[in-house]
Amino acid sequence: MPLDPDAAYEVVAARDARFDGRLFVGVTSTGVYCRPICRVRTPQKKNCRFFDTPAQAEAAAFRPCMKCRPEIAPGAGHPWSVMDASRTLARQAADALDDQAATGELPSLARLAEQLGVSDRHLRRIFAAEHGVTPLQYLQTRRLLLAKQLLTDSALPVAQVALASGFKSLRRFNAAFADGYRMSPSRLRGTAAQERRRGRASQDDAAMTAGQDAVQITLAYRSPYDVAALMRFLERRAIPGVEAVGVRSVRRSVPAGLLAAQAGWLEAIFPIDVPVVRLRYAGGLAPTSGRVVAAVRRWLDLDAAPQAIDAVLADLPGEPGLRLPGGIDAFELAVRAVLGQQVTVAAARTLARRLVERFGMPIATPWDDIHRTFPGASTLASTEIERIAELGIIRTRAAAIVGIAQGWPAIAALLAQRAKPEALIEHLRALPGIGAWTAHYVAMRALGWPDAFPPGDVAVRNALRDSAGAAPTARAIDARSQAWQPWRAYAVLRLWNSLESRS
Repeated sequence: MPLDPDAAYEVVAARDARFDGRLFVGVTSTGVYCRPICRVRTPQKKNCRFFDTPAQAEAAAFRPCMKCRPEIAPGAGHPWSVMDASRTLARQAADALDDQAATGELPSLARLAEQLGVSDRHLRRIFAAEHGVTPLQYLQTRRLLLAKQLLTDSALPVAQVALASGFKSLRRFNAAFADGYRMSPSRLRGTAAQERRRGRASQDDAAMTAGQDAVQITLAYRSPYDVAALMRFLERRAIPGVEAVGVRSVRRSVPAGLLAAQAGWLEAIFPIDVPVVRLRYAGGLAPTSGRVVAAVRRWLDLDAAPQAIDAVLADLPGEPGLRLPGGIDAFELAVRAVLGQQVTVAAARTLARRLVERFGMPIATPWDDIHRTFPGASTLASTEIERIAELGIIRTRAAAIVGIAQGWPAIAALLAQRAKPEALIEHLRALPGIGAWTAHYVAMRALGWPDAFPPGDVAVRNALRDSAGAAPTARAIDARSQAWQPWRAYAVLRLWNSLESRS
């Protein structure tokens, strides 16, 4: 629900970070629109117009601020968290358009509507109601903001920026950019360079200078963010050779065919006391930068609204700002979920390492400890079950891995369509060796479903023992979990983490 102008102005005057990415202010005296956290002098109320999205601001002929950079703001959040069917569909459609922004192709709204189970006309109506613009206006804004981000942060040539942002020719890109932002791409790049020179060079930037062909960009999130909890979660599960986790950083390989035709790598660094992530990725992934950004935002849960989540989970242990770790490679997550059935996290990690050592592909990266990619679905689909079982993996689980790999095209289609979590869970459970817990876990991390609640989770049951040590029944756990909706996946993480802190 949009804020009224008086409340919206109070948000801007207070620079309230809770509304970052959910409210934008256009200033009529400058023609610029800003995030509510912008550090420029607060404009007079009479000169302010308020918008829910950048697309609305740009449709009203405002251009993005060079200082607060609306293009790096966090997104609206999880589509399934609004509890309204029409708004959920509109957000799912926006997510699908985000993924298409860098392809250069005009999306088929009829096909998108069919995937979401509604008519083309209904999709247009609910999209306009939620986002305030047409789907094509929204798509054009996403492309221009991605271009602005790449021009500001990276050293990619303007022609490469145009293609990476979904424009099929440099001429069209220059025309669209000048029309939308009233300046040329090269002029914006020069202005951005001046802004950087007036700013400060951080140690985090210096730590990311290795690899001359690398692309470096900035992504924002809403504070608070429990970085330590995220790093502990990822470190315990990191596969040697594929991932490496530091105190405030994580890096990993990316298989060929996932984000781009060729394999690559990613590195994310969380600077101290600044609500941004410094992202660096292989130059070979540059043509699909839009896809990379979307994947990393889901991987690190950068669009979450921590205040809303923490308020619902106030009765559970844990620090504010817990994030739901996603995954860059959904197939990898599905395989690892199978490997983790009825074994410890450490044991599952060992089995994953063996799988990578035998079936993964070598890759060159800037780091000695990242040198292989996780095997793809096509590789494991054609692998004999016995070869996987030889690694110490129970034969039924080896068969389940092959089954997932062989059925991956249909699973990937559900993920790409942003289908309802229930549809993905039902499809997974129809596969041999995939139970309800595994299906919910995959939906929780690969789809980013914030209300996933893996049934029968032993760790959750242990974490909810009473003071006398008695564990609750499954029915009691389910009843209690209703109060945590729609954030039950975050509740699961809090409970898992509470057991780690006790050990």
